[in-house]
Parts: sequence; C-alpha cells; structure tokens
Amino acid sequence: MRGFFIDVQGTLIDDEKFLPLPGSIEFLNFLNENCVPFVLITNNTKRDSEEFQKYLKNLGFNFKNYLDPLMVLDEMLLNQKTAAYGTEKFLEVLKTKGCVFDYNDPDMVLLGITLYTNDELSQIIEFLLNGAALVGMHKTSLYSYNAKRYPGLGAVLEMLKYATGRDYVTVGKPSESFFNQAKSLLGLNYDKITIISDDLKGDLIPSKKLGMKTALVLSGKIKSEKEITEKPDLIFKNLKEALSYWREHGE
Repeated sequence: MRGFFIDVQGTLIDDEKFLPLPGSIEFLNFLNENCVPFVLITNNTKRDSEEFQKYLKNLGFNFKNYLDPLMVLDEMLLNQKTAAYGTEKFLEVLKTKGCVFDYNDPDMVLLGITLYTNDELSQIIEFLLNGAALVGMHKTSLYSYNAKRYPGLGAVLEMLKYATGRDYVTVGKPSESFFNQAKSLLGLNYDKITIISDDLKGDLIPSKKLGMKTALVLSGKIKSEKEITEKPDLIFKNLKEALSYWREHGE
C-alpha cells in the first residue's frame, strides 16, 4: 500500500482566497473511502495549528493526520533570545508559544514568510555576522501575494547565506526531520509515499532525493509546464485531474 503527503496552499486551497481548489475535497474523500493513508503537510505559519486545522475541516476537508512547522518549533525556541521576522500573525503565534524576542543581541534569527524590506535585511545581516544562528520556518521557492509571485523564504535564506557565509536550518518542509515526523504518522517508508505539491523546488525535488514519488500540481506557484526546470514523476493541472488519474490507475 502507498500513502500520500499532500501539500495545502496551492494544492488543496488557493493562495489568495484560501478556498478549495477544483477536486481537492473529492480527492481526500477518495483516499478516505479507499483507506489510503495520508498526511496533510503544510508550511503554514500564519495561523495557530489547531485554528488552521479547524478552518480546513470547516471547508469540508476530511483528514486525521496533519503537520506544520509550528508543531515542531517549540524545542528550538527553548531559552533562545530570538529576533523573529514575518507577518504580524506569525509573530503573534510565536508570542503565544512563549518566544523570547530580542532585537539587540539575539541568539537566533527566525524567519517566516513576508516581503522583506532592505532595512530588515540589513538588520538580519548584522545579527548573523555577530554570531546569531539562522533558522527558517520553511524553504518555499516562491511566495504568492496579491496575485503576484515573489522570492520565497528559501530564496531569502540562500541570499543571506551567500551574503554572510552563515548556513541555516529549516523547521518545516523540506527538512528531513519534518518529513521524518510526517512519515512516522503514516508508518511507511519513503519509497511507499507519493508527495503532491505545487512547489517543485521547495517540496518535490528534495522529496525525490529521499525516495518518494513526486506529483506536481499547476494550481499554485507554477502556472505551466514551461516553468518546470526538473521533471517530477507526475504532473497534473490540479487535484481534480489527479483524482481521475488515480481512479483509473490506482497505485
């Protein structure tokens, strides 16, 4: 039996109105009806984990297993003076988790997704050159905002690494520790897992290196096959098309 890792933003819901994409509710229903195990894996950092799961269920998504970076962050925050950057909602969630903010002499710089200003980048660079550790909540390749595409957090992390010579770690996708935790929820080895996502560089290419089968949907970050730099195993317009494929072929 195979199992699935299923991305959320750009795969199950759109990036603008956060509503179900074509075939997404039906795809999860199909997996449930056929007793196929799956985990929703998302780089959500803008909402509390429980709140976001409740939101998805209220939209009609039927799922049991879910994992996001906020659920595995607590250990990193322990006793760390942190300079955190991201949306106001992200910073509010960190506050509820007991994050100790310090923008003078931090031990760690923690980055969420946002449109970074030059002043913020300058301050971050100074902290890193003074010895602070660099941690990204995830490593997305592109960031969709107001129907426009911007460099994702992965691109920002790579830029800071190049500028300062400081390496970084990521909490969520595509860190192996995050995938390992998701894998433990399925009880399957990587070669028995198919990952479906709209993020080729941030999700699928790293997953393929771990041995997973990869399926790209063109309902989010990537708009056409012309933009694909490295072929995944499967390509679908959206989950509606993916559902037709698995109904016909199975696994």
